Amino acid sequence: MIFAEEKYLFTPASKNVDPIPLIFAFPNEYTIGISSLGYQIVWSTFSLNPDVEVSRLFTDIRESLPRNPELLGFSVSWELDYINILNLLESLNIPLRSRDREENHPLVFGGGSVLTANPEPFANFFDIILLGDGEELLDRFIAAYQEVRKCDRQTQLKHLATIPGIYIPSLYQVCYRDIEGEIESISPIDTDIPATIQKQTYRSNTLAASTVVTPKAAWENIYMVEVVRSCPEMCRFCLASYLTLPFRSASLEESLIPAIEHGLKVTNRIGLLGASVTQHPEFDRLLDYIAQPQYDHVRLSIASVRTNTVTEKLARILSQRDTRSLTIAVESGSEKVRRIVNKKLQNDEIVQAAINAKAGGLKAMKLYGMVGIPGENDADIEETAKMMKTLKKAVPGLRLTLGCSTFVPKAHTPFQWLGVNPEAQKRLKWLQKQLKPNGIDFRPESYNWSLIQTLISRGDRRLTPLLELTRHYGDSVGSYKRAFKELRGKLPPFDYYIHQDWKPEQILPWQHLQTALSPDMLLKHLQDALDNY
Repeated sequence: MIFAEEKYLFTPASKNVDPIPLIFAFPNEYTIGISSLGYQIVWSTFSLNPDVEVSRLFTDIRESLPRNPELLGFSVSWELDYINILNLLESLNIPLRSRDREENHPLVFGGGSVLTANPEPFANFFDIILLGDGEELLDRFIAAYQEVRKCDRQTQLKHLATIPGIYIPSLYQVCYRDIEGEIESISPIDTDIPATIQKQTYRSNTLAASTVVTPKAAWENIYMVEVVRSCPEMCRFCLASYLTLPFRSASLEESLIPAIEHGLKVTNRIGLLGASVTQHPEFDRLLDYIAQPQYDHVRLSIASVRTNTVTEKLARILSQRDTRSLTIAVESGSEKVRRIVNKKLQNDEIVQAAINAKAGGLKAMKLYGMVGIPGENDADIEETAKMMKTLKKAVPGLRLTLGCSTFVPKAHTPFQWLGVNPEAQKRLKWLQKQLKPNGIDFRPESYNWSLIQTLISRGDRRLTPLLELTRHYGDSVGSYKRAFKELRGKLPPFDYYIHQDWKPEQILPWQHLQTALSPDMLLKHLQDALDNY
């Protein structure tokens, strides 16, 4: 039994009389879900609450589920997992749309980065959406539900809507200028419902760490430690930075070292997580701690690091701790493009990072790049190919990989108003032809998948019937285009969501959901980018 192989790093609470029966689901297989630190933290938070009896559900396995659950939650970290959400609802005999559920059905809630960024394409499938960090929001959610637990469904939802960070989509009306046009207004249906919902931000310097270790995780027996949250660089396309502001770092003495020591009691594999791990203000001290002789048996993995922080010392310690490669994000070989996206990086720093990586004993380096960035032209793509060839000559013997995605506009970032550049597909193919003959491993992400990702990241509630249709057609772009054709006249065309630039004064689908920066501030950041075209 897979669950029997788990090693808990917490002790679930003894339950009070009549605890809330809750199912917490991850809409994918167990090996993927249990590798999500966010899923682990939410599940353990519910387990530590004496008023909640939580059971886990994945697409392939499940714990024993309650006969009459009152709450059903989903952790959503990948857009296309909505298909599995609908499948799981159907398997539990729960209507897909919230409007069709009755008093005997559980309240369906969701959270995670996808729903916090833009829940609107999925709004009709959820009764409740939790916006932002769960550390404090989850306990407030359960406490608020307890207050109305015996009430009717509508009373429960209206009460929950008054709690900061809890969004009840059914209590907000979206009006359109016409069925294929822009949004005209988003407003609450009652005056006692707040007009805007503020994403919740956890501000402690004690960040997350694994609550369970298992050999069945995607990274076998790994214990994950969150070193930083958000990123101070604020690249203008980056959801991980803008959505999670402000940048926070875990206390070395009060959080990181105790967490690592706790994890090493059950495993020798440690993963340091964060969008910009090496920008922790005491990262060098953390390295020194892990480099101590008593930790020679430890296997260390590290998330993507900022290029100009790749030192020979970092590479040497990683190499000694069973790491063979390092990942850096460069976005482009063009300094103009990097100025557009606010990537404070020079080509000579990229070369030096590769030299340091090899000198420290690493065998490979992966670089993350992007095509289709606003303001980019063919000459900029040529600069990327030139940079990779220069790197190959500068560090012979270091295996180089360029992972390359297509720019996708994300909600709550300065580029949220901009569409996808159709030239990106041609540019990915051109880079492939340039780099492969030079011994550089080029790994492009699917351009077509980027289009689907854009559809969901910029979508609104009119996509509900389309998402229901595509579940049966398959997850190819052709399936989505087929669904758009079938629903012609009932929602905007494909290009409206994918390629069209939107006007700054336009009401966006997520306009009523507030994050760290206002639309006016995001527009200022967008103008700074445009000034570098």
